[in-house]
Formats: sequence, structure tokens, C-alpha cells
Amino acid sequence: YCLIHFYKRLKMGKNSNDSKSKQKRAERKAMEAKMNIGFANVKLANDQDDPLAKLPSFNVYNKNGLDLTLETSRAPALDEKTHEWAFKLLETSMKPLYHKCYQGNDPDLNWNEPRKREEMKDDRAWYLIARTQEGTPVAFSHFRFDMDYDDEVVYCYEIQVEPKYRRKGLGRFMMKVLELLMLKADMLKLMATIFSNDPPEMKFFKDCLKFETDETSPVDDVYETFQYEIVSRFNLKKKREMEADEDSENTPIN
Repeated sequence: YCLIHFYKRLKMGKNSNDSKSKQKRAERKAMEAKMNIGFANVKLANDQDDPLAKLPSFNVYNKNGLDLTLETSRAPALDEKTHEWAFKLLETSMKPLYHKCYQGNDPDLNWNEPRKREEMKDDRAWYLIARTQEGTPVAFSHFRFDMDYDDEVVYCYEIQVEPKYRRKGLGRFMMKVLELLMLKADMLKLMATIFSNDPPEMKFFKDCLKFETDETSPVDDVYETFQYEIVSRFNLKKKREMEADEDSENTPIN
């Protein structure tokens, strides 16, 4: 009896291990498939000549006394004069915040001009630019179609508006355009990284745009306090479809 009981338990244990192994293999294959679809989707988005062409009614902004046109361009296709304008606007707005957060703490995170210039001219960078009717640039967003962990996203690296064009709804409109580009490209999220101790930036993203803290955002602990927060808005249609697929995959087959 003892031997029979022992072999039964041994067989049950083997079956249990086999079942767990099959489940892990299935989960791994499902993750690989998801990643492959994500990378293909990002490549398709980056292969576009002009993402804004799919949103013809959003290439102008005529509100609050402004008469502007919007365009999208890859970083390598942007002329040097516009690149320099974008960098100087970013430097004026953000360099003091970087120093406030990281001066004397972490030099790798502090403002670094060569690194920032390289980032802004990266081949993967896209620009959404608002110009006057004379062609003068007054606002820009540096964004990318990219993978963030295992999710395909539109990542807003920067959103900057010239001082005299602020508080006229332009920044909010441009973020709406990025959200629509995210939807058109079937990305899962629109993401951004913001400074935690910059009240205007926090208010803009979290109160005005209703972004939420992303699951990838770092959490303060007894060892480290983070000066930034990662925020996002979901493509709710795609999120629901993915959740439905996951529920279907996890439903036991009787």
C-alpha cells in the first residue's frame, strides 16, 4: 500500500510539474507573440512619411488670437535653424529644473547639453511643430513611436511653447494631436516623464490632460527619492481588446 501511495504521489507531482511547464511555455510564447506584434506596429508607425496627414483637420490651430499651422517631421529632415531654436527653447525652460533637482546629487541625470542635443537629433525622433503663417516656429513636441518594456507607445519626450504663446490652449491641443497619432497608429499608450517638483507641469499633465501615474513609474522608498514621475494615457479600445484576449487565453478548456 505504501509503495502504491508513493508512486501515485510521484506521478501526481510529475503531472503537476508538466502542467506548470506547459503553462510557462504557453505564457512565454504568448509574450513573444505580443512583442513581435508590438515591434511590427512600431515599425509600421515609423515608416510613415507624415503621421499628421491622417489628421487633416488638426494641422491648423485658430483659437485665442492664434493662427498657426502644424506639421510633423523626422529629426534628420528638420533644418538646422529649427533644431537650434528647439534646443534653445528647451534649454531655457528645462535647464533650471534639472539643476534644481540634480545639482550635487546625480550628475548622470543632470542637464547635459551634448547628450540632450544628441537625443533631439536621434534618427528615431519625430517633431510636431506649430508655426506662424510666416513660418516662424512657436511650439514643438519631440515624440517617438517606440516600445516601452512590452508595450508599443507614443512617448512624448518634450512639449515646449514660446512664452508669449502660452496659456492659449496650444500645448493642450498639441498633446491632443499626439493622442490622436497614438490612436491612429494603434499604440497602447501615450507616455511622458515629468518633474515631480514642477507644479505647472504636474497640473498640466495630471489635472488638465488627465494623465495617470504609469505602472512603470518608480516608487520612493527608504533608500531613494525620485525627482520624476512617468505618466500615461491609455488607448482604451486597444487596452480592452488586449484584456479580452488575455482573459480568453487564461480560460481553462474543459
